[in-house]
This record gives sequence, structure tokens and C-alpha cells, in this order.
Amino acid sequence: MASVTRETERKYEAPAAAEETGGPDAAASGALLDALARTEGVARVTGRGVEELDATYFDTDDGRLAAARTTLRRRTGGHDAGWHLKLPVPTDGDARDELHAPLADTLPADLARLLRSRTRDAPLGPVLRTTRRRHTLHGADGTLLAEAATDTVRAERLDGAPGGLAGATTAWREIEIERAEGAPASLLDRIEERLTAAGIHRSKDRSKFARALTDTGPPPETWPAPDPAPAPGTAGAEVLAHLARWHRALVALDTDVRRDLPDSVHQLRVATRRLRGAFKTYRKVLDRAVTDPVGEELKWLAGELAPARDNEVLTARLAHLLDTTDPALVLGPAPARLRLHSTPRAAGARDRVSAALDSPRHLALLTALARLATDPPLRPAAHRPARKVLPAALARDHRRLAARLDHALALPPGPGRDHALHQARKAAKRARYAAEAARPALGKPAKRHRKRVKAVQQLLGVHQDSVVAREALRQLAVEAHGAGESAFTWGLLYGTEQSRAEAAERELPEVWEKVREEGPPRPGG
Repeated sequence: MASVTRETERKYEAPAAAEETGGPDAAASGALLDALARTEGVARVTGRGVEELDATYFDTDDGRLAAARTTLRRRTGGHDAGWHLKLPVPTDGDARDELHAPLADTLPADLARLLRSRTRDAPLGPVLRTTRRRHTLHGADGTLLAEAATDTVRAERLDGAPGGLAGATTAWREIEIERAEGAPASLLDRIEERLTAAGIHRSKDRSKFARALTDTGPPPETWPAPDPAPAPGTAGAEVLAHLARWHRALVALDTDVRRDLPDSVHQLRVATRRLRGAFKTYRKVLDRAVTDPVGEELKWLAGELAPARDNEVLTARLAHLLDTTDPALVLGPAPARLRLHSTPRAAGARDRVSAALDSPRHLALLTALARLATDPPLRPAAHRPARKVLPAALARDHRRLAARLDHALALPPGPGRDHALHQARKAAKRARYAAEAARPALGKPAKRHRKRVKAVQQLLGVHQDSVVAREALRQLAVEAHGAGESAFTWGLLYGTEQSRAEAAERELPEVWEKVREEGPPRPGG
């Protein structure tokens, strides 16, 4: 199993002195060391010697890893020989998660699985030979703050490398500053101030791999895009930008789910819904004969994710109810009963998610989404101004929501009404997603509509979560009674959830009326 570390680093162009003298020593002993030593909070800079590193970087033949800011290498030499996979961290542009696996001739299976959504096949890339001189930065108490490495890099494209041009070579020198775990978050900014003052500037390339590809031939591909692309400001341009965003999210979240990162299953499920919703909402822009089959596969994937996410949410909700209930009213081993109820379901749901992501069906879905990105089935409306086309789509979703919600509110309380409100919730979510997709083109009216529809969706969500929770509480009461335990607490919590649902239903008509009065954005408005 691969180990994981989070590296927070920045790369800089080596100073001119290093280029002139032909070695890293000039950079390390001159402007660089002086700048590091003068950084606020740094008390000592210590040399760590020279390492000879030999790394082979892999990618698909069209550079998909480079386009996704993902790096895969096999390194020999130095203190960290082995396979390294570096994944971007969306919340921090300076950080990447680095996964390490032991040195082997072939890519370890656990790393290959993490890359499946990005590569879908065929890794190969250039070899980088690096001479690295390392220095460490310490605080007054001796605490390690950062590591500074001056690298001499030589790269050669191998057969099968992205862009061809086997045998093409390049060489350069760079400085890499990596903040140590626990060091102040502002440290890199303080170091950069000193480096900039010394004439040492941030590198335009985020990784050695990306620069090697750029310097030895065609640069790495950007994220898949249509060629030719719709004109800016058209409905097609806006819808495709929205789809590209959530396509990227789906690919990245596939890896996050495999790593079992917090909230990743939920976010992957959201990405599938947003893509599928856009296909349905903007059917005047994209040909449904092409997008409907992809939408059905997205629905399948969301269904495979649902048990894991639903069990996660339900367990957290019921645990919170228990934690906030007067201890005198929690009779019997209620917390243990909840764990006994949810743990097997969580394990089974997790296995189901893993099987889905490893399946040929999921790989086919990823391939279909990539094909849509490069060859979208645009309809004539895609080439019309977005400000005229998108409001009509929002209006259709608004009418759909109105029909479902009015129908639900007209029904008497009971299972039929609960089901109808759940269907209205789905329509509200789709209307909200549609408004978010249209916001770049329509501005404040779309933002305001999204906010109002979200309020409706949240109330409907409170109601539906209560419906699901009450069913689980009833089942827990049955299980407790069957085991000879008191079912009092579960009945008490059932009543609490029923009160929440009734309160949401009472508030809903007023909130919905505000949405109805204002309506969706108007064409050209």
C-alpha cells in the first residue's frame, strides 16, 4: 500500500550565476543562500550534500496526466527511491499530495487504480536525470522549517513519450522550496519576498515533467476541448465550460473516492448529478440522442454511490440526535445499537463503490465523457447568444419545479405527499444547478434565482432527510425490541424527526411563493 505525504512547495528559476558557472553551487552559495538566511524566522541554513537522482516520468501519449497537473514517476537514487504519484490539492495551489510506493519494475496496482480516471491506458514519458544539492532551514529552536533544493535537470524523451520526438533533450536549473510540516503557513511568502528581491523569480512551470515536455517538443495537452470551439458568449460556450468544470471534478473525485477522502463520495455523486442535469436542462444546446445514453450511465454511477453516501449521512444524523438528547432519556445501549445497525451497511456500500469504479462500465463512461468534451453534439441554438438561449432553459426547469411542488402541496399528509415532495426536491436541485451553470452569462439575476431556489431545495431536503431518518428509527426500534432492549429512545427520536418535517412543510409555501413571484431570469435581462 502506498504511503501519503502532503508537500507544499514552490519552484523558482535558478539565478543567472548558476547558468554562467555551469553548476548548482553558484546558486546555492550566492544569492539563494543569502536570501534564505535573511528570511524572517530562519535562524540557520544547513547544507545536506548532493544527490544523484534518476527518474522516469510516465504519461499517456496525449499528455493527460500533465494536463491534469498529475505527476507519475519511478525514481532511483536519493533518499526516496520508488514510485511517486503527485496529485493536485484543489484548495491550495502550492500543495500536492505525494503517494509513495516501493521501487518495482512495474507500476504498483494501487497507484494504477488511482490513475484510472485520468489515463484510461498507456503510460510512458521522458526520463529526467537530476543532480540535487539540498539545504535545510531551521528556526531559532532548531525546528525544521523548510528544505531548499537546487536541481540540475536533464530530460530526454523516450519512445512513446507525449508528442513523439523520441531522443529530444533539454537541460535547466531550478530551485525548489518545500515547507516542512508544522512550519508557519506564511513561510513560503516570506521566502519568496527575499528571493524576488534577490532577482530569483517563480518558475512558470508547475513541475519538471511539464517543463521537460514543453522544452522537448509540443507542450502537454490542455484539458480536452472542442475544436473548433463555439464563439465566446454563445450558449454552447457557456454550457461546455460548465460541463468541462464538472467533468474535471468527476475525474479528480474518482481518485479521491478510491483514497477514501472525507466527503469524496458525496462530491462525486454531486458531479454526476450536475453533468446529468446539464444534459437535460440544456437539451436545446446539446443533442439528446448523444447525451441521453451518457446521462443514463451517470445515473447508474450515482446509484452505485448512493448507499455509501446515504448511510454516511443517516448515521451522522442519528448519532447527532443521540448526542443532543438528554442522557436520562437514552435508555438501553442505543449508541451500540446504532453502530451495529450502520457498520455492516457501510462496509457493503463501500465494496459496491469500489466494484463500480473498477468496472469496465465506469471506464466506458469516462471515455464517453472525454469524447463529449472534444466532439460535443452541438445543436443550432449552441451558436446563438447565451443571454437569449439560457433563460429559456431556466424557465423550463422553473415550470417543472412549479408543477411538482404545487402537486405535492395539494396532497394530504402521508406517504404519497412525502414521495411527491421528494420529486419536487429533485426538480429544485436541477433548477438550482441550471442557474449556477448560467450565472457566468446571466450575472446577478441567475445568482438571485439560484439563491431562492436553493432555499426551497433545503427545506425539501430537511423534509426528505426526516422521512429517511424516521424509517431508520422505526427499524432500529424493531431491532432493539427483538433483542430485548428498550425501544423508548428510538420512538422519542422518531417524534423529534416528525416535528422537523412538519416545521419544514409549514415554512415551505412562503419560501416557494417568493420564487414563484420573481421567476427565473428573462432573456436579455
